[in-house]
Amino acid sequence: MNEVLQAFLCQLGASPETIQGAVAVAEPMELPTRHVLLNQGEQPAYCYFLLDGLCHACYLTAEGKQFSKEFYWDQDVLIGFESIINEVPSPFLLETLSASKLLALPVSLLQQWRDQGNPLYLRLLERQLSYKERKERFMLMHSPEERYQLFTSSFPELLSRIADYQIASYLGITPISSAESKNALKKRNN
Repeated sequence: MNEVLQAFLCQLGASPETIQGAVAVAEPMELPTRHVLLNQGEQPAYCYFLLDGLCHACYLTAEGKQFSKEFYWDQDVLIGFESIINEVPSPFLLETLSASKLLALPVSLLQQWRDQGNPLYLRLLERQLSYKERKERFMLMHSPEERYQLFTSSFPELLSRIADYQIASYLGITPISSAESKNALKKRNN
């Protein structure tokens, strides 16, 4: 398990000392489907490295609606930078969508990297920012049908693992619009 984390951190250019420190405090976790890692409104104590499985971050409204923020799968990092930077509770819920194997890293480790100016903290932040920029462009520059088509062609392995309503929420479309896009795509492919 730790070898995968080591390789990931090495790819990001982390020093051997930083890698050794992260591995030393990483706590392995094997969790079932629909296990809540972090409740919306809680102060995060950990960030996670997902070894295997599927996780989901979403916003919950007072009316009971759920808006998908992000999906995470094999060898991904689950970090709520807003909470770390501003020292505020998490604005989203984080849960597993399948049985998952993760490594939990204390948020205090990331805060230490930040305070010390560790280049790894900046690389993780840049990685997240770059992803957010791409997602923003994706959401603004494409119609709902195009977003659905691009998502399904880019991540076909996720379609059987994520509920249609969650995909629709992630894409910023209604479940009805998602179904229409799905049917239009099927017609085009037949």
